[in-house]
Amino acid sequence: MAHDTPKPLVLSNARVIDPARKLDEPGAVIISDGKILAAGSDAANQGAPEGVEIIDCGGAIVAPGLIDMCVSVGEPGHEHRETLASASDAAAAGGITTICTMPETDPIIDDPALVDFVLRRARDTASINVHPLAALTKGLDGVEMTEIGLLKEAGAIAFTNGHKSVRNAQVMRRMMTYARDFDALIIHHTEDPDLAGGVMNAGLNASWKGLSGVPREAEIIMLERDLRLVGMSKSKYHANLISTSDSADVIRAGKKRGLDITAGISINHLTQNENDIGPYRTFFKMSPPLRDEDDRQAMIAGLADGTIDVIVSNHDPQDVETKRHPWAEAEDGAIGLETLLAAALRLYHAEQIDLVTLLAAMTCNPADRLGLASGRLSAGSPADIVVFDPDKPWVLEKSAIKSRSKNSPFEDARFSGRVLKTIVGGKVVFG
Repeated sequence: MAHDTPKPLVLSNARVIDPARKLDEPGAVIISDGKILAAGSDAANQGAPEGVEIIDCGGAIVAPGLIDMCVSVGEPGHEHRETLASASDAAAAGGITTICTMPETDPIIDDPALVDFVLRRARDTASINVHPLAALTKGLDGVEMTEIGLLKEAGAIAFTNGHKSVRNAQVMRRMMTYARDFDALIIHHTEDPDLAGGVMNAGLNASWKGLSGVPREAEIIMLERDLRLVGMSKSKYHANLISTSDSADVIRAGKKRGLDITAGISINHLTQNENDIGPYRTFFKMSPPLRDEDDRQAMIAGLADGTIDVIVSNHDPQDVETKRHPWAEAEDGAIGLETLLAAALRLYHAEQIDLVTLLAAMTCNPADRLGLASGRLSAGSPADIVVFDPDKPWVLEKSAIKSRSKNSPFEDARFSGRVLKTIVGGKVVFG
């Protein structure tokens, strides 16, 4: 990334939404030296800095750039699926200004030198902010703890075992206790591997399709175990991808008990259910599996009442070799950076969730959890911004996908809501 100071910008004639301040009003945003000087109605009549460029937003929404806490990138090791550069192009097109990258690369990010590698590659090739998540256990094997202190020092923003749960409760307890001493956040995939052996949500649908099921209990039992361990260790914990109504109840109860916990959900589980699989479309095969409609509605309710804090894309690029298989043999995972905001806006258009709550789950909530200064439009914050028209219709065409992998569950989907501009550190990176 070039470090020349971008010239001052004024985004005028905008609808300014800053979820951190519960602000939604007509106004402007003034940017100078890569930082926000003012945002909102009061910014509309302030004088602009010298040599400013004025962008008329034509009434479009200006909000903090999105922060995606769960992004898999193929670099290092699987660059044909996705590089940091291609992921950052896809993210910028989707209004995402910060991504947290999963450690499931080759080699696995379980060593400080590899954290440094990701940060250096991102600096050289990415147009957005990249924060590596480091492995919680060596090789993600769930047995031996990584050097949490050294990894954090090297720039790891949080610790995760990727898309695999730590099976051993004693190992997990030790890691939570150790992480607490470094004030490190643990992000965990909650799915009991011994129970989860199936390939889609357990139920009638799976039986009709002749596929083995993943019971909801696989998620619930692992989550309940984790929260008991959080209570013992007093650590900071984020359930990465919950998908069932019972999981929301478990999180709700844990928060009432005063545990330092947050919960995330993938946009797929908020906008799709197991019926979308249709004729064995493997782009809909993911972990956790798409659940039934009752669970999906419970997830939306959990987001609306604040039980679920964060929405992620769970961007997981897979190629023809890993996806063009019979359902049971295909890898889990779908891409999602370019469609995160547009898909989320479906909940707003369906009048199930208001815009401030919806955007908070992709801006200030993840920022607060990760200790980032971005995700808000207050004076002095980094000028990471998205400008979007919530009503602009478009169709996701495979040929237009910027990601190197094309495994989108939203292929040919119709959306209302398009990103017009994405700004990172005061510099326009898309639009």
